[in-house]
Amino acid sequence: MPTLTKKILIVFLLIVALWTTGIAGYVFIEDWSFLDALYMTAISLTTVGFKEVRPLDEPGRIFTIILITLGVGLFFYAAGILAEAILEGHIKGLIGKRRMEKKINKLSKHYIVCGYGRLGRVICHELQVRNLPVVVIDSKESAIRLASQNGLLFIRGDATLDETLIKAGIKRAKGLITVLGTDAANVYITISARSLNPRFVIVARAEDENAEKKMFRVGATKVISPYKIGAARMALAVLKPTLTEFLDLASHSVGFDLDIEQIEILPDSEMDGKTLKELSLREKTGVTVLAIKKRGGQLSLQLYPEEPLASGDTIIALGTKSGVQKVFEMAGHNIGTVKL
Repeated sequence: MPTLTKKILIVFLLIVALWTTGIAGYVFIEDWSFLDALYMTAISLTTVGFKEVRPLDEPGRIFTIILITLGVGLFFYAAGILAEAILEGHIKGLIGKRRMEKKINKLSKHYIVCGYGRLGRVICHELQVRNLPVVVIDSKESAIRLASQNGLLFIRGDATLDETLIKAGIKRAKGLITVLGTDAANVYITISARSLNPRFVIVARAEDENAEKKMFRVGATKVISPYKIGAARMALAVLKPTLTEFLDLASHSVGFDLDIEQIEILPDSEMDGKTLKELSLREKTGVTVLAIKKRGGQLSLQLYPEEPLASGDTIIALGTKSGVQKVFEMAGHNIGTVKL
């Protein structure tokens, strides 16, 4: 069965063929000039009811009847094809939108990325390679099309609106990253997101220092200035290339057997109430604890092997993927829900 595109092409060719036949018929049957034949073909096919250019003889009248009949039939066929195109596109759009909404409604502990520009694409890629669920919000058709091509769930809309964030499942989300082009938009999204979900992580992009302060005040967990970080990273790559290489390997080693993770200690887990000395993580798992963040406290690089860990504490661990998985299990996490 022909596709819709082929049907439209067939209609176009039939129209051209019908006009060509009409002109040729009047030229050869009635011996008219090209212009007279063109005019008669036009008034016949459009059925406007204008008087003939000249009186028609019997063959000319028969030809005109056939031409008008074919023209009317082709008109209804073309109208049907056009209606099919409009209806099919509309239905496909509605079905696709509904399917997307159903998929998003099933998500929980996912990440929402507001803005699918250059930064947004890199962020989504980093989350995708770790098999983390992502929902993209963008108002541009080109960005949404690209997100779809990259296999992402998406919502086309204004991320500053509460209803758009709710459609993205913000109340069930684990975190939100906003990287729109203006600080004002990112501040506004931060305000809306924090009011809708008081407990999840919000990371916002900022260009101006004043905007950075405002974002923290209105609820951002972390504010990132890409230019500052990029400049500092470039300087570090020149001054300490080996250290930079190690950090890249540790933090982006998706294809290598090395991982660095933050691991929260859950209540009643094997690590809850134990000291680092008692746990002997390096001997049991090959994992090294680099830092500890006590619940409600600051991150500390100074470790105290005799101080007990408690639920709510977070450790920064470096080791092989299998070793890090073991530490996750010791901390009380179901390894099936952990994305490494």
